[in-house]
Amino acid sequence: MWIFLAFLAVPLIEIGLFIQVGGLIGLWPTLGIVLLTAIVGTSLVRREGARALNDLRSSLNELSDPSRPLAHGAMILVAGVLLLTPGFFTDTVGILLLIPGIRDWVMKAAASRVKVQRFEMGGAYRTTTQYDPRREPPNRPRDPEILDAEEVEEMTHRDDPNGKPSDGPSGWTRH
Repeated sequence: MWIFLAFLAVPLIEIGLFIQVGGLIGLWPTLGIVLLTAIVGTSLVRREGARALNDLRSSLNELSDPSRPLAHGAMILVAGVLLLTPGFFTDTVGILLLIPGIRDWVMKAAASRVKVQRFEMGGAYRTTTQYDPRREPPNRPRDPEILDAEEVEEMTHRDDPNGKPSDGPSGWTRH
């Protein structure tokens, strides 16, 4: 519902602002301002995007948490889209998103509403498919609403009782 309201409200706000500003300063100066904000915004997006990319590279090289530079990069991308969209309201929001302090504030506000769980790649090869609570890492709080799962790869053969592989078809294909 919020997205629908945003898609409805933003164009109405932009139309109202175009009418008001156009009535005050005229058509051509209004269009000039919109064009100027797109040009200036593009250069600001490039500069801030390069800075966010350098921050991301350094955090990855230092093996530190890359969430801040990734979030800043995403907000810079959104700012670029908003600055290229004609309008005073979207330009204002886009320029505000190019200010690092504003991006930090937006990130903190979003982080207070988002619950992040740890994600790991790799690990030891296991041949079990059952959940074993004894294998939980120590000092890890348990949340009853979160189900831990892992992908397990089992290598099996159609073995006979003596432990030797059979020479027949695997059972996966039937002819």
